[in-house]
Amino acid sequence: MTSLDTQIEYIKRGCAELIDELELRRKLASGKPLRVKVGFDPTAPDLHLGHTVVMHKMRHFQELGHTIIFLIGDFTGLIGDPTGRNETRPPLSREQVLANAETYKRQVFKILDPEKTLVDFNSHWLGDMKFADVIRLASRYTVARIMERDDFSKRFNENLPISIHELLYPLCQGYDSVALRADVELGGTDQKFNLLVGRALQAQYGMEAQCILTMPLLEGLDGVRKMSKSYGNYIGIDEPPMEIFGKLMSVSDNLMWRYYELLSARSLDEIAALKADVEQGRLHPKAAKEELAFEMVSRYHDEKSAQEARQGFNAVFANGAVPDDVPAYTCRSGEASLPPVFLEAAGLVKSRGEARRLIKEGALSIDFVRCEDAQASLMPGEYIVKLGKKRFLRLTVT
Repeated sequence: MTSLDTQIEYIKRGCAELIDELELRRKLASGKPLRVKVGFDPTAPDLHLGHTVVMHKMRHFQELGHTIIFLIGDFTGLIGDPTGRNETRPPLSREQVLANAETYKRQVFKILDPEKTLVDFNSHWLGDMKFADVIRLASRYTVARIMERDDFSKRFNENLPISIHELLYPLCQGYDSVALRADVELGGTDQKFNLLVGRALQAQYGMEAQCILTMPLLEGLDGVRKMSKSYGNYIGIDEPPMEIFGKLMSVSDNLMWRYYELLSARSLDEIAALKADVEQGRLHPKAAKEELAFEMVSRYHDEKSAQEARQGFNAVFANGAVPDDVPAYTCRSGEASLPPVFLEAAGLVKSRGEARRLIKEGALSIDFVRCEDAQASLMPGEYIVKLGKKRFLRLTVT
């Protein structure tokens, strides 16, 4: 892609915000490969489909000839990113961070070209800082600017604790951009504040400020909160093929199109045509969902595994794994679709307490994917609910 307009169009596809397009055009026009930074805190061993929204944009930059820096926040992971939190996140141990980081390194190359990717760890510079260095870094940003951050200001106004180490997190992430001399930084929309801190600190250190490109957050399986390892509503790209396939088949029909938009390699025109086929009755939503699940398993495993996962999933329904006389129950989305609530209302358990106990023991599956979150309400759609070995329910959420 030699045309500057074509490059910009490719970079902006699917992005939520670009700061600043004129600056990025100037950087691209120089003809020099850009240093594009993306940071991940290894808070759990699995990368999930939510992460891949940003990672595919990293791949786009690689295809345009730029250098991707996959930064593992092994040092900032010890602090814990406070983004979007209304309480202090417990920091991980050094051993947990390092073990998770090794898994990250292996998983990321399912998307990125290893020969065009620099993997680095921010402990290389943050871990060497002396206390005087931390004070000098802290002097370059004001408390007023830190408190502009939405989650900090909300907690302050609600008299909820904010630990001093949390205030240092944006500075640490911002300093990563200084240490790496990043030209561009990518992240989710929830990371915008942290990315702007990096931009400001680079100017403080006499550097050209990085451009910022934010990507939309992918909703998790609950269809409400962002996909997150902490919330347990995620699909790990390293999970077994059948698990990935089954989880994707469990998403609501409406959420399926959001996943298509942010995850599929299909063009936007192809997705629009597929959606029109479903809306006009030429294609069943289940078939469209199968195509998405097949694509994702093929990408993170292989086509043979995807075919086996599809056959295995369909065999569960076709071979009598679900009895013909399964009772049906309908409820509204929201509180009525919480597992303990609909299990009791449908008569599968005697009480919500019993339901919560069975869920904690791993006895509940929804569309043949284990559900361990008693507080996860379901989006509108149709579900096969299984409790233990013999209790089934055909659940419709409106």
